[in-house]
Amino acid sequence: MTRSVLKFAVLGLGAASIAQPAMAAVPAAEVVAPGTAYILNTLLFLIGGFLVMWMAAGFAMLEAGLVRAKNTSTQCLKNIGLYSIAGLMFWVCGYNIAYPGFAEDSLGLIGGFTGIYSMQDVGTADTETGYSVASDWFFQMVFCATTASIVSGTVAERVKIVPFFIFVTALTGLIYPVVVSWEWGGGYLDSVHGFSDFAGSTLVHSTGGWAALVGAIIIGSRAGRYGPDGKVNVFPGTNIPLATLGTFILWLGWFGFNGASQLAMGTVGDVSDVSKIFVNTNMAAAGGVVTAIILTQLLYKKADVTMALNGALAGLVSITAEPLAPSVGESIVVGAIGGAIVVFTVPLLDKLKIDDVVGAIPVHLFAGIWGTLVVAFTAAPDAGVTFMGQLVGVLLTAVWVSAASAVVWLALKYTIGVRPSEEDEVNGLDKAEIGVEAYPEFART
Repeated sequence: MTRSVLKFAVLGLGAASIAQPAMAAVPAAEVVAPGTAYILNTLLFLIGGFLVMWMAAGFAMLEAGLVRAKNTSTQCLKNIGLYSIAGLMFWVCGYNIAYPGFAEDSLGLIGGFTGIYSMQDVGTADTETGYSVASDWFFQMVFCATTASIVSGTVAERVKIVPFFIFVTALTGLIYPVVVSWEWGGGYLDSVHGFSDFAGSTLVHSTGGWAALVGAIIIGSRAGRYGPDGKVNVFPGTNIPLATLGTFILWLGWFGFNGASQLAMGTVGDVSDVSKIFVNTNMAAAGGVVTAIILTQLLYKKADVTMALNGALAGLVSITAEPLAPSVGESIVVGAIGGAIVVFTVPLLDKLKIDDVVGAIPVHLFAGIWGTLVVAFTAAPDAGVTFMGQLVGVLLTAVWVSAASAVVWLALKYTIGVRPSEEDEVNGLDKAEIGVEAYPEFART
């Protein structure tokens, strides 16, 4: 649907509705007092931050619902552990790698590590920034944790706890922050190629997706997943209601993920833009769900609930690179194509014998690439976004994250090992790794 057609439809609906009292127009750039703007901007970061933090619960529920009963407690431990490691590493080094500032004669590929991040003093306010620096740090940190959550779902049920946590340490402390520095930190992609990624389709989601893909290839598939002659053995999830609840929590958290990425709420225009971001984000997810339901009904004669859940997430990932500029109709199309990507690439991975337990690679990597590239066509005309600039961002991220992740995964594989024994894997990681079974009466199913 074109912008003009959509605008006509909206005007038509407005004419048919009950007349509203006339309101005086307010300039979009009208700014509140500096102190009030500081409070509002900080509040946006904090609200967005705790919504994104709540996505950690969504990932935990989604993964716990889609793994087998004998691995549920392990997935829960992995999720609370990775969130905590991400917080520590982002404070120790991640934030200052991501936002180091670059020398004028630098290409902006590698910034400098400026030391452990120091927060503002008690009772002080960084009024020159327009927001609390602590609120900014918190908002950026929860994005970092989201990246690690993507890996957790893909490599579930066949990776030991210790090597997984070591990988998360490298991912959140170095690999992810370097990618962020290229764009949000004003580095190479931003300054040289005009790359645009509003809230992280590539910087967050594809980064997690590439790390997950490399991990899945190096670690290998779960025992018994692929049989002879290309047969794929289905391992049903334990708790679909829990996975569905997790998806809704992720959907809710995405309003903070995308909405607070406006990074300002001190003008009338900013607040209006945040509102539009909410609508576009919601409608892209809806488009992804409906498309996944229709396609699975047509292809398999039965609608697939797990595909519908991932269709929602793929729609959300797809719109994340540019949730403001598109019309509502365009957002639905972007999300719908994301949902279609999931339906067609999940079986593709199985044909390649790449075992992705929760479908995170199609959702976060493939839909993230799509969402990033389409920004060249959905961004505002004066934004200066080009398809080649977006493509360079996708490719550079792929090379860096894949190479760095391969080094870490291989180092772990050939030193301490990454997989449990086949016996432990068959019996379940809950017993072998942590000794706490989520469902003792069904532990072997």
